[in-house]
Amino acid sequence: MQDILIICGTRPEIIKLAPVYHSLRASGWACPRWLHTGQHDEMARQMLACFDIVPDIVLERGGDGLGEFSTRCRTLLDGVMSSHPWSLVVVQGDTESTFLGALSGFYRHVPVAHVEAGLRTYDLERPFPEEGLRQMVSRIASYHFAPTRRAAVALRSEGIPQDRVFVTGNTVIDAQHWVVRQHHMHRAAEGRGHLLVTAHRRENWGSDLREICYAIADTATRHPELQVLFPVHLNPVVKQPVHAILGQLPNVRLCPPFDYLEMQRALLDAWLVLTDSGGLQEEAPTFGVPLLVLRTETERPEAIEAGCARLAGTRRASIVKQIEELWTDSDAYASMARAGNPFGDGRACIRIVDLLQKELAHEERQREAS
Repeated sequence: MQDILIICGTRPEIIKLAPVYHSLRASGWACPRWLHTGQHDEMARQMLACFDIVPDIVLERGGDGLGEFSTRCRTLLDGVMSSHPWSLVVVQGDTESTFLGALSGFYRHVPVAHVEAGLRTYDLERPFPEEGLRQMVSRIASYHFAPTRRAAVALRSEGIPQDRVFVTGNTVIDAQHWVVRQHHMHRAAEGRGHLLVTAHRRENWGSDLREICYAIADTATRHPELQVLFPVHLNPVVKQPVHAILGQLPNVRLCPPFDYLEMQRALLDAWLVLTDSGGLQEEAPTFGVPLLVLRTETERPEAIEAGCARLAGTRRASIVKQIEELWTDSDAYASMARAGNPFGDGRACIRIVDLLQKELAHEERQREAS
């Protein structure tokens, strides 16, 4: 049996690594251990419970700031890495936990598998700090599981050996299929459904976020029959302007952030999604819900190219214009709804587990031969 350490600490990582964990447990050749870094606390516990996961190792978070967390986490991870002969470390995405997990494996000469590798904007400020973190992980990972061909091309263009890059699809689609089956979820809304909004990214704080809110206010006022559902991030930098601009509109519901199941139900019942989130760009197409990206660029251009999403930017007039077009042009709306999901078919985890079994067996034969 291969002892595999899965390292993660945030809500998005848990969503995208949970189906990998369950697939490894069912494989018969791997013994996966789940390590939670503590980067996210309550949100992470809820997410782990949603996917029926009890962590094998939980690190004690050091301090409230990212710097204190990183320093403490790095030390504790090194202790975990040195305490057991791990065959592989698995990380996902582009968080601080992702980078620290990959770094801890690299320093101990343990191969690192990077799930959702190759996303790029090539602008280190957008998104910050994620763009820098994922590029650094790519420098030290041994196996790169790219969600799309575009991501694989980016990795190969950066000098990653071709035989270390694998196109698997995105595991977030696997996660959606898992929860829909487990929780017997289906669309409950009649008619159009609601307008689902999320906006929280650091680069949109300030004037951009206010522009987004004014665009939503314009839409809600113009269409009083349209219900707007906006789970609002708890950070005061986000919460204050959202409530100030939208709090008095009768058809706008502002609520605390959703857990994963609530968000999937909200997507199922949505007419349209407005978001600056990367994850929702991948998830909404699974349910055939068109999406407007509240950013000027995206590291997931496949959604734009496939036609299931559009870049709306952060300017009030542009956002309102695009919402109105989809409201009045049924053909344009239907085309986006039928575009399908370019990020995967729900079988990414099967591909990842099969590839890992093959690659690790090959590495073991090479060691024995030498």
